[in-house]
Amino acid sequence: MTTPLQQRIDDFVAQLSSQVPAEVLKQLLVPIEQLTASHAVQKARKVGEQAPDFTLPDVQGKAVVLSHLLKQGPVVLTFYRGEWCPFCNLTLRAYQQALPQFQELGASLVAISPQTPDHSLSTVEVKELTFPVLSDVGNQVARHYGLVFAIDEAVRTAHIQVGADLPLFNGDDSWELPMTGTFLVDQSGMVILAFVDPNFTRALDPSIIIARLKELRG
Repeated sequence: MTTPLQQRIDDFVAQLSSQVPAEVLKQLLVPIEQLTASHAVQKARKVGEQAPDFTLPDVQGKAVVLSHLLKQGPVVLTFYRGEWCPFCNLTLRAYQQALPQFQELGASLVAISPQTPDHSLSTVEVKELTFPVLSDVGNQVARHYGLVFAIDEAVRTAHIQVGADLPLFNGDDSWELPMTGTFLVDQSGMVILAFVDPNFTRALDPSIIIARLKELRG
């Protein structure tokens, strides 16, 4: 029996609290509090809305176009923060494991982050991912999906301390990230499943995506 994704993440969080100094951990969690207080999730794309089309480069520089993928079947879009994010890595691994089931149900999967293509390539190689990992430099696409926020200057040092030097990974000084979000888009371009959480330690289990794909097939 596969361990649910959220349980894997929760187990990691429990380990983290014993490895990272309490003050640093507190600083890392500040964006969650800010995003929750500002109801940032309300700006994100919702079920029943059109998914904005996009063209983004994969790790080889090849352009991937959402509308082209949709001609073949539904698309699972997952936005992640970067290869430095252990929670994102657990999610990407879980989605890789579920990929054969997505494909059996006619769906494709793409992952999107603001990292430069070089860093996205590292993500693909280290995690042995076999689906497209796209570079949304400047968070242009994530902005259209209502996911973008900036890390406050006051807590940037804590992020650098744990290896999250965003200017290094993203190639700009904006310190902007997407909220982690996963969308299932049907062939008409409509969002039929949406999961966006300001808490980066929460993730959508692939089993929920599989169940929705099965419903879609009737």
